Amino acid sequence: MSNENPSDLRYTQTHEWLRDNGDGTYAVGITDHAQGLLGDVVYVELPELETVLNAEENCGVIESVKAASDMFAPLEGEVTEVNEALDSEPELINSAPFGEGWIFVIKPANVEDVEALMDADAYEAFYQE
Repeated sequence: MSNENPSDLRYTQTHEWLRDNGDGTYAVGITDHAQGLLGDVVYVELPELETVLNAEENCGVIESVKAASDMFAPLEGEVTEVNEALDSEPELINSAPFGEGWIFVIKPANVEDVEALMDADAYEAFYQE
């Protein structure tokens, strides 16, 4: 499987990605690398709507046939949307980690925090160490 990380996203050391929605909010999901390590996802505990998260705060759980893995907020901000499709189709995280498998949308408290996250090249170098 190719580990092609889209170059228009930002990445965290805990394997989350952010995509600019163009309206001041960012979709958040886990990377292809992370879903590959987890294996078949069977359940996702989504963060609560309107919750204000701190950067690196535990904000949910992704359970697979192999393990349960905590999910962390990539930056400080408010949860404005969650992907309710994951309630019935958690496997979207495996089949489309950068697409339909997004997990939630966050409105950052400080948009500069996004720029501080890794770009695709830095993320690939990070997890290949």
